[in-house]
Amino acid sequence: MKKNNIIKGIFFAGTLFLGVSCTQLNEEILDGVVVSEDGGGGTVNPVAFLTTAYEGLRNFQGQGTMFALNEMSTDALVGPTRGGDWDDNGVWRQIHVHTWGPDHNEVRGAWNQLLSQVNNCNKVINSGTGTPTQVAEARFLRAFYYYHVIDLFGQAPYREVGSPDTDNPKVWARAEATGFVISELEAILGALPARTVGDPSIANKDAANFLLAKLYLNKGVFTAAAPAGPYTFAAADMSKVVTHVNAISSSLAPDYWDNFKPDNNTSPEVLFASKNSNGAGGNIQCFWRFGMHYNMTPDGWNGFSTVAEYYNKFNPNDRRAKNADAANITNFGNPVGFIVGQVYKPGGVDIVRDRINIPGSTTVPPTKQPLIFTPSVTLITSGLSLEAAGIRGVKYIPDVSNLGSPNNDFVLMRYSDALLMKAEAILRGGTGTAPDMTAYFARTNRPAVTLDLEGIYAERGRELWWEEYRRNDMIRFGKFLQARELKAYVSDNRYVLFPIPSAALFNPNLTQNPGY
Repeated sequence: MKKNNIIKGIFFAGTLFLGVSCTQLNEEILDGVVVSEDGGGGTVNPVAFLTTAYEGLRNFQGQGTMFALNEMSTDALVGPTRGGDWDDNGVWRQIHVHTWGPDHNEVRGAWNQLLSQVNNCNKVINSGTGTPTQVAEARFLRAFYYYHVIDLFGQAPYREVGSPDTDNPKVWARAEATGFVISELEAILGALPARTVGDPSIANKDAANFLLAKLYLNKGVFTAAAPAGPYTFAAADMSKVVTHVNAISSSLAPDYWDNFKPDNNTSPEVLFASKNSNGAGGNIQCFWRFGMHYNMTPDGWNGFSTVAEYYNKFNPNDRRAKNADAANITNFGNPVGFIVGQVYKPGGVDIVRDRINIPGSTTVPPTKQPLIFTPSVTLITSGLSLEAAGIRGVKYIPDVSNLGSPNNDFVLMRYSDALLMKAEAILRGGTGTAPDMTAYFARTNRPAVTLDLEGIYAERGRELWWEEYRRNDMIRFGKFLQARELKAYVSDNRYVLFPIPSAALFNPNLTQNPGY
């Protein structure tokens, strides 16, 4: 295909309203641009595009894009280079120490993934053949994807109904996009179904109320004159948070780990999830394999770890950080949660060794070192600690019956998060009664803590570790740019937002975010 034909046929992935009709789903995503290969014609199949929009949620399950941008940019996760492994041209280090630029692969990947799914939602909404329920679900999913565009990138592109495909999409400023998403969610609340017991993967009223609460809680950030603040949290917005949390019909699971086990679709606490079932799903196994060593059970990729300063925020008895149930020791040899110290084989008796020879070993072959995960980690590891540096995390209980295609659903929204949002909103001036957190703390196996604003910030870090909200929380609490263990300096204000990928700036209505 010639370049001029591509340019004439493109339409931006972030368009709001599309009149394009097509019969195929074979579209190539190029730096925020969708290139249509079919040239139009035919009738849009709303079922097919809605299915694709739901499947797009699987992008949150990988080790890169949204997960990496939301967690590795914080104090919660680091991707050290281990000899010749995990360097990847420095992409993980750049995220952790805030030195990324407009050409960063994970930044571009997140932009493309989010906006291409906005496009799929638009096709359902504007097909003219979708049922009211299908359209409501598509509008919810579009709002969800746009929320993440607003959070990560600030500005959001859209196209008005009836505009030619060759026109440059228009662009909302951050505050305008926030207002649109809020209005969309409020408009469709009555049309969404109640949450289906046993299947939180379908758009529902509880999920919409959760997302509205999240938007109102962050409205002071999203509408600030400068992305890095200062932020003003209006009492009326905080009261909206309380209202929407109160509208959620849910309860906490008795055990924190009910939310992350293979049949976590049964947890009453999970409000919205990306479904993984019978081999169909996303890459949920990342959430145990990317940190586990090659010689562990299940075997892993020996990559990412958490940072000691983050791990130390947990009480030693906190069940959220260490689930040493007998089944986990029998199946894996080690607790689920964070793993530090000597690593064991299934059964918890025989030790695991790494692949490095013990210095001075005279055996043939040489004896390998015991695998002992250490709290100390550097951005580039070497020597005897090459394979063992860093505390490892296992967020989801591995599905022992199907490790390659596990059935754990990927959790996108939980009721415990909603309760913490409500408590925070009241402290920021919202009207309402603070939530009863007795059951919340009872399942942590640690004493309750005072939930002032600092206490809520710390508790969100413990409760929601690696659930892709850490960056958002750190920004709202004014801590994201601060120096920390492996980033000894205060970051420039520009890093509160990610840059618009360079190749997306062909659209003159898009301008690069300040500082890039």
